[in-house]
Amino acid sequence: MRRTAVLTVPLVVLASIGCAPQSKDASSGTVGKASDQLLLRIPATDREPAPDVRGETLTGEKAALADHRGKVVVINVWGSWCAPCRAEAPYLRKVYEDTRKQGAEFLGINTRDASKSNAYSFEKEYGITYPSLWDPAGRQLLKFKGTLSPSAIPSTVVIDRKGRIAARALKALNEEELRALIDPALRED
Repeated sequence: MRRTAVLTVPLVVLASIGCAPQSKDASSGTVGKASDQLLLRIPATDREPAPDVRGETLTGEKAALADHRGKVVVINVWGSWCAPCRAEAPYLRKVYEDTRKQGAEFLGINTRDASKSNAYSFEKEYGITYPSLWDPAGRQLLKFKGTLSPSAIPSTVVIDRKGRIAARALKALNEEELRALIDPALRED
């Protein structure tokens, strides 16, 4: 008689390969696999206001999301220690350069880095020229509580011209995915 071994796989592993159990996204009410929630676009009628994100940048200047009202703002949460953040950095730089003339602004939120010098070196290495808030303790991220939170690193949130959350990604993005999140907001009035 042949025996078959039964493997026990932790839920964390299942989630990472897209086999997670069904979950409910509290903010949108949609039900589906957790992997279906990695990229979300929110219809204009269902959008919530973005929180008051503001603080000191890596270069010591002040920056705030409110400074960009009337423009589409792409907020990217990253850390210099994060391999997926390094993978998506060239795409963020390119799309930023390509969409600025269309009314898009980018704002990074650097989190969980041990020092500003690590984060600053990351930006220099990847040619990132848009500002990033220095947020090692994640205080800016906590402001998203109760909305479509950027709850992974990396995460990207797109804010429409009216200051509302239009899209969210909970993974590293390639150029095509990033444009697919930003372009609809750029086409809106």
